[in-house]
Amino acid sequence: MTRIFPDDHGAGFSTRAVHAGQRPDPTTGAIMPPIYQTSTYAQESLGVHKGYEYARGKNPTRECLERNVASLEGGQHGFAFSSGMGCVDSIMKLFKSGDHIVVGANVYGGTFRLFDKILQNFGFQFSWVDMRDSQRIADAMRPNTVAVMLETPTNPLMQLTDIAVAAQIAKKASAITIVDNTFATPYLQNPLQLGADIVWHSSTKYLNGHSDVIGGVAVVNDDDLAKRLQFALNSGGAVAGPMDSWLTLRGTKTLALRVRQHDSNGRAAAAWLANRVGEQQVFYPGLATHPQHELAKRQMRGFGGMVSVETGSKENANQVVSRVKVFTLAESLGGVESLVCQPAGMTHASIEPARRLEIGITDGLLRFSCGVEDVEDIIADLEQAFQGL
Repeated sequence: MTRIFPDDHGAGFSTRAVHAGQRPDPTTGAIMPPIYQTSTYAQESLGVHKGYEYARGKNPTRECLERNVASLEGGQHGFAFSSGMGCVDSIMKLFKSGDHIVVGANVYGGTFRLFDKILQNFGFQFSWVDMRDSQRIADAMRPNTVAVMLETPTNPLMQLTDIAVAAQIAKKASAITIVDNTFATPYLQNPLQLGADIVWHSSTKYLNGHSDVIGGVAVVNDDDLAKRLQFALNSGGAVAGPMDSWLTLRGTKTLALRVRQHDSNGRAAAAWLANRVGEQQVFYPGLATHPQHELAKRQMRGFGGMVSVETGSKENANQVVSRVKVFTLAESLGGVESLVCQPAGMTHASIEPARRLEIGITDGLLRFSCGVEDVEDIIADLEQAFQGL
């Protein structure tokens, strides 16, 4: 558990991305934080040490990353995990058997798998709700509801939840609100400022941004909640290693620069796809025809680089992914390179086929993660990939 420097609050986003949570090394003056590649720390005598005892609990490199992302999210406490799913699993350890959680129906497939295939076996109760309609969240609340957990925009259908309204519903029931902010990033959306209690990321994606690290990050404001999450992190041990923390911290320094380009390329790709296959077949909140476009403009500062498109069939989808040259067929997202995946057979394959169809994830759905390449090359790649479709 770490706190951001108090003088970081007034700085702009890009300045905080570069500087927050770290200072030149006092011993050598090194601008970049050292990689403290150690498992334990020397103690001066019994009960006397420099604040570090064992690296699962605290590591100086990891603390720099935690403070940095906490600052970007406008929070007080940051926690870095070994993976996004390790982050979610640790958050769920705040709860106990018999607790009820209201979850967005269209969440990342790994989140669904953890909840539906594992945690239900330990007595956790889940209600899966289409959170585009806030009334459905309210209707799903029970006396034993402890949390409302949502993604916005969702993976891969780009559906939005009104975070402020969801947080109000949760608060009335003395439940907490947990938001997966991976797609939007702190640059485009800050759920804590809209009333959320925990915001988390798969830092594998945009925060790191270079497809070379697996990680997760959570940020909170409440001191008691932070103590409980730190206890779960230390007890479970799903901590980010020092090298991974250092690499992710390197990534967050350029987050604003990268996301601006992701957003610009995403808008252009969505517009081209809408013109090519029809607006109703393209899922992107930046399109004026998106049913929640006004909500996106209200709670986000941009629309990001994630675009999904319905091609009509698995055969059509396969034709597109077999032709792409700039885009690479691969899981994951948010890196500097453009990627494309078929969620039904890749990221969301753990969801039963009938349920996938029920929520709109068909075999013909493709999810594009627009990188930071020249937009002309991205569009040209789409043009040749969709030719004759």
